[in-house]
Amino acid sequence: MARNRHHPHARPHAQRGGEPRRNTEARRNTEAPRAEPRRTERDRARRAYGQNFLIDPGAVARVVRAARPGPGDLLVEVGAGKGVLTEALAPRCRELISYEIDRQLIPGLRKRLARSPWVRVVHQDFLSAAPPREPFALVGNVPYARTAEIVAWALRAVPRLTSATLLTQAEYARKRSGDYGRWSLLTVRSWPEVEWRLCGRVARTAFRPVPAVDGGILRLTRRPRPLLTDPVARSVYADLVELGFTGVGGSLHASLRRVCPARALDRAFRAAGLGRDVVVAYVTPEQWLVLAQELTEVVAGTRSSAVSKELIVRVKSRVDNSNL
Repeated sequence: MARNRHHPHARPHAQRGGEPRRNTEARRNTEAPRAEPRRTERDRARRAYGQNFLIDPGAVARVVRAARPGPGDLLVEVGAGKGVLTEALAPRCRELISYEIDRQLIPGLRKRLARSPWVRVVHQDFLSAAPPREPFALVGNVPYARTAEIVAWALRAVPRLTSATLLTQAEYARKRSGDYGRWSLLTVRSWPEVEWRLCGRVARTAFRPVPAVDGGILRLTRRPRPLLTDPVARSVYADLVELGFTGVGGSLHASLRRVCPARALDRAFRAAGLGRDVVVAYVTPEQWLVLAQELTEVVAGTRSSAVSKELIVRVKSRVDNSNL
């Protein structure tokens, strides 16, 4: 016998869980909207300054080991925060200047470091500070959003800067140190004076608040002696790098062909172990040095041409204004 759909005792159609759809929708319409959590002044400061405080003792120790401070060193710390890294660095140096932009953290920092009179806590935006006039090393757990600016500050401070050990976003540290197997313009451009190294990874759980990504320990070390000492060779290296990173033609060979004769360029590529179709990102700094060595006389000779000079100036302007 067929089932009567309109039987008086039949249950109404229900959603999963047994509740009729119309009742669910009615209750949803009468629910008051959830209030957004109230942000405190500390929350606003953390967002404004990009604060993720390092709290893990093991991670702090790894940063200190990577920085390799000595008892006679002058250290500069960018972003002292609550002073965890500052306190670990203090007994290992002659003098420590710690910059902190957040005024609310200054009293706690000074109290924490009161027993270390050689530590000077400065309430100032680090990027507005002038580098010390004597050799110094830079250390810090940097705000991820300001990493590029801080690295640029450090490079401008060379040769007084002896090293910079920075806890950055892991992706940034890997990109700048060639850990992906690719090399960035900034790294290659500065390689004759500065070595870039990845000194390890720090899990995001080592920070509070916990960021969305892991950190990486990036170390820049000023070379005691530049790899290129001849001014002409150094200038040619810089010009080739700027031109190569324009990406014109889709390959490094095509880009450099604009200022180098094909025969000389082919010979230089063979000496560096490069194929004609290699993309610029996959050329190591060491291979760039070989290219510069092989092409110095060729490129220096083309500079007598007004067209070549104009080309180099135009390329430099284009690359300096890019995000490479």
